[in-house]
This record gives sequence, C-alpha cells and structure tokens, in this order.
Amino acid sequence: MDAYHYIIIGAGSAGCVLANRLSADPSYKVLLLEAGKPDSKLEIGIPGGYGNLHRSTVDWGFSTEPQAHVNMRRMYLPRGKTLGGSSSTNAMAYVRGNKADYDEWAALGNPGWSFEEVLPYFKKSENNEDFGGQYHGKEGLLNVTLGKRFQTPFAAAFVEACKEIEIPKNEDYNGADQAGASFFQFTIKDGKRHSTAAAFLKPILSRPNLRVVTQAMVSQILIEDDRAVGVAYLKSGSIQKVYASKEVILSAGTFQSPQLLMLSGIGPQEILKRHQIPVKKEVPGVGQNLQDHLFINVSSLALQQEGFNHYFKPMNQVKVLIKYLITHKGPLACSALEATAFFSLNEGAQPDLQFHFTPLHIGNDYVPDLYNTKTYPTTDGYTIAPTLLRPKSRGFVSLTSGNPMDAPLIQPNFLSDKEDLQVLIAGVKKALEVSRATAFRPFRKSVIAPLDETDEGIIEHIRKAVETVYHPVGTCKMGHDDQSVVNEKLQVHGIKGLRVVDASIMPTIVSGNTNAPVIMIAEKAADMILELR
Repeated sequence: MDAYHYIIIGAGSAGCVLANRLSADPSYKVLLLEAGKPDSKLEIGIPGGYGNLHRSTVDWGFSTEPQAHVNMRRMYLPRGKTLGGSSSTNAMAYVRGNKADYDEWAALGNPGWSFEEVLPYFKKSENNEDFGGQYHGKEGLLNVTLGKRFQTPFAAAFVEACKEIEIPKNEDYNGADQAGASFFQFTIKDGKRHSTAAAFLKPILSRPNLRVVTQAMVSQILIEDDRAVGVAYLKSGSIQKVYASKEVILSAGTFQSPQLLMLSGIGPQEILKRHQIPVKKEVPGVGQNLQDHLFINVSSLALQQEGFNHYFKPMNQVKVLIKYLITHKGPLACSALEATAFFSLNEGAQPDLQFHFTPLHIGNDYVPDLYNTKTYPTTDGYTIAPTLLRPKSRGFVSLTSGNPMDAPLIQPNFLSDKEDLQVLIAGVKKALEVSRATAFRPFRKSVIAPLDETDEGIIEHIRKAVETVYHPVGTCKMGHDDQSVVNEKLQVHGIKGLRVVDASIMPTIVSGNTNAPVIMIAEKAADMILELR
C-alpha cells in the first residue's frame, strides 16, 4: 500500500500551490494526482497561443445543459486538463476582485476571510514587476506583469474612451481601488505564460518527498468511519489505491470537486440513491450554488490592420511565430486581452459590470465560435465585452451517472434571474457609448455588433452570442448554513481528514477574473493545513 501524509486531487491552480507549500517540509510525503497529461503542449507556454488550447487534449471541454433563457444553447465550458489546470489554458488575467467581496465572505459566517485577512496571501504568491507598496508582493513565486511586450494602439484608446463616459483611468485595479479603466495585469514571465505549474510545481519536482502522477483519474475518495483515508484512481487501465495519514485535499475544480464528492457518497441523498451510490454522508449543498460570469461582444471594425484578426492569415501566423521564438516579443507574447474597466451602475461599493477589451472581433453573423480562433474574420477590429460580475442566477452540478469517466451534469440556469439580463443590457449600452467615444475616432471604421441597438435587438444579440468567461465557482460553498459544504477552514462538514481547496468553496463569486483568488485560497489553505502539525 502506498502511504502519504497528504494526497492532493488535481494539479490545477490550487493543487500546484498546495503541492509546493505542503512538501516544503521534507518530513511530509505528498502525492499530487492529475487526470491530464504533463503541460508539454507548445501553445501552453506561448501567451498568444491560448486560443488553440480550447477543445484540445488539455481541455475537459464541458458543456452546459440546454439553457432555457439563452435560446436553448448548450454553452461551452473550457476547463484545463493538464499540470497547472486552467492557469495553463486561460487568458492569464491577474485580477483579485473587490475588497467588499471578501468582507462579504466573512460577514456570511466565515471568520478569517475578510480582505484585510486574505491580502497577505495574495501578496505571498506575487512577484509584481510593475506595482509595489502595501497591496503587492515582490518576492512571490508567481510573476505578474503588464502587457509590455506588445500592445495595440486600440488599448490606450479604450482607456481614454472610458474616461469620456466618466469611468476614470485607474493605474492599478488590484491596488487601493478597483473601479476605473486599466491595462490588464497578467501571469506572464519573460514573454511566457507563468502558470501555477511553471511558478510553483516545476521548480520543486526534484523534492524526494513529492510524487506527481499524471493521467491519474481519481474515481473515489475512500471514506471509513466518517474519515477520508485515501483515494482510488485509474492509471494505465487499472485501479490503484493510495492512503493519506493526515488529509485528502480535493482541488478538482468547481465542476469535478462536487462530482467526486458525490461519487464518493458525500452529497444530496436523492442524487446518490438515484445512481446507486452508497450514502457515506448526506451533505445537501454539494453541487449547489453554481455561479459564473457572462460576457457579450460589442464589436467594431478598425480602419487600421493593427489588431489581432489579421494575424490569423496563414502567412502572418508564420511570421509572428518566428518573431516570438527568436525574441519572445510580438503579438504571441501577450494575451488576447489588453485592458479592462470596473464600474457600478448604482454607485455601489462592489462593481456590477466589467469591460474586457480585446483587439479582436468575431463579426456579427453569429457564425464564428468565440473559443475557436480558426473561425475568426481576418479583418481587424476590436471588442468591448460587458461582463456580468454579480449574477443573481444560480445553478447546480450533478451526476450524469455513477461512472467517474462520464462528464458531470452542469446546469447553470444562466439569465434565469431577470435582473441579470437587465444588467447585461445596460452594460451593452455603456459599451456602445465607449465604442463611439472620440478617443476611438482615429481607429473606428464602424460599430458592427449588435446591429440592432434597441432593447429588443440587444436582448436577441445576448441570447445568440453570450458566453461564459469560464469563471465557475460556488459548488462546495464555504459556510455554516444548510447549503454549505465546507467550514471556514475548508474542511468538509461531517468528514474528517477531507478539505476542498479551489474555486468551488467561494460562497459568492468575486468581482473579477477568478484565477488570482483561487491561488490566494490555496495559499491560505496551506497555512491552515500546516497549523495542524
């Protein structure tokens, strides 16, 4: 029997951080299990190559159930399936959210999670090239930088255009105030993606007390007498069992953490019985409380070929790849995102809308696939994507079967709360104002999406083209009410030796991109785990 002190399920954004921190003490044996392959795919390291990672071998490629309020579409849900998880496949935006997000977590009955208390963990991870002071770290393992190796002129125009409609410029949305228009900060180092695998895992692979197993599909957490004692996983066609003397730590993400809990007999009793799974502990909240951000394109054609679309022409792809391989500069050295803005429609402390700005467009005929750059037009333009930050709609994750190899059932219920649609409509109108601002005059050929700018036209545009920003959270909610799954120490209610550490523990979604908060959660969890020595 293989015995460890700690077993970590999932080598994603949280799992890589945990593996680093827990194995720092050589007296602890740590096992890290990852269902995907190593992160050797060339496009992972190239920031501008991330569009080629969707629906590839490093993507789980999940889909929702048909969405009743979004034209019955089955919406695509990318999730990283490799070392680094979604930090190896995302757009690399480093966004912490709003201070009030974390104060709200604490107010919901989770002591230790206020902004003042989590800020040290953000700083612990961070090596910020551009910002310092009380809000930033300079000695962390994760590199954070502005997009300095390549930037289109459209990005500065966006920031200036926001100022024209009274969204002020903000140098650092991760600093004293979040609100305003800013250039994005990214997890990029020396022109290469700096995933949690690159930052936290690769430098420590030689530690003798750390074992990393890839292509290991965990099928069950082993529970004995209300205690997690190990896991079973499928590797090379056979089931293997490993045991943990201290803790099993579940970091499989918002879709697969609740799925694995249910497969292990922890969850809503009616679901477990429906799939003939013996009930080890009834925890009704497992899989509930699903939340995600949605965004919609407001696009323009450009007068100049200075955006990204024209780089999709085959000859241009070759040119920029050669430039990148020689210099680590050019359009492949940066994310497809360039700038952002956070603002509130109602002067609230927490913004309810975010703009994602990209020097790309997908036209207005609804033929291109947002997550497949091979379908994009090759004439340049740019897009402002209003993003719903505080959705009221709630969904759930359940089981399609008792087979761990089957995808989970994912029902987000997007736009089921009417207020979400109203906020997105308001966001589209704001984005249209920005698109027509004077600052864009030297670059704007025409605004092309939505074509119909009436409320009815905007609603139809949203229903046809809205997508997720792939920020799912909440399905193993932290708290102490009937729907919570873990306590403030991230321990599963009623099961000893088992924690969940990933985005699924968020009781409410943060006001921004979710990767930086997940890394913070893992840093804080590691400290909480090691305090039990």
